[in-house]
Amino acid sequence: MSLALIAILSVGVIGVLLGVIIGVVAKVFAVEIDERIEKVEELLPSANCGGCGYAGCMDFAKAVVSEKATVDQCPVCSPDDIKNIAEYLGIVAEEKEKMVAVVKCGGTHSVAVSAKYNGVADCKSAVLVAAGGKGCAFGCLGMASCSRACPFDAIEMRDGLAIVHEALCVGCGKCVETCPRNLIDLVPAKAEVHVFCNSPEKGAEKMKVCKASCIGCRKCVKAAEEGQMKVEGFLVSVNYDNPPPAGLVEAAACPTQCLKTAKAHAAPVGSEA
Repeated sequence: MSLALIAILSVGVIGVLLGVIIGVVAKVFAVEIDERIEKVEELLPSANCGGCGYAGCMDFAKAVVSEKATVDQCPVCSPDDIKNIAEYLGIVAEEKEKMVAVVKCGGTHSVAVSAKYNGVADCKSAVLVAAGGKGCAFGCLGMASCSRACPFDAIEMRDGLAIVHEALCVGCGKCVETCPRNLIDLVPAKAEVHVFCNSPEKGAEKMKVCKASCIGCRKCVKAAEEGQMKVEGFLVSVNYDNPPPAGLVEAAACPTQCLKTAKAHAAPVGSEA
């Protein structure tokens, strides 16, 4: 028998043996895929925003099927989405209260002291370099990091200030994680009124750097019902467990107009809110 034929037969035998080995190994170590995971992923909004705390919709679907997560953890899911997934899995899911982001600052370039900033257009970078261009050490830096982080284009940069459009916001929390000054909170969508200021400094000091700051006059506290507003030093904020109605804005007549409805805050300058 020639060497060439021996070589061919040897290779063939080795190939057959490797094929058998691979087949056995594949069967022994095979991972069964739960078909429910793919179905749940199909029923999800496919945003892959990470707002649920998982890497993407596939990972979240796996967690839901394995009962490590609940359907209502997805901030993008509509009530119908939650209902459909729950019915498919044969479980009961509570409808989660819709949350939206609020940027606690009203300091546009028009009302806040601002200096020219030459540096990387990123809020975290700006904080490290002379605290950015805004005079207020607690205000929005205006570098659009939160806007870029938002998967739903819900944040607009206007005159150096981040503006949230509630109709587009799903409360995924990406902007909250991004802001280095912790200016952004997720609050119940039912809350109509917000204090757009986050500075704890005395009123006179705030007014030196921003005309739209909360001076702690407490007019809103007096106009609101008990428990609707909170006071911490020289800063007033909304109690989102018991938020006041939109009518508080007119009743309080905030002298700096930092107390506004979300609708009025997001409305273009000169338009009817």
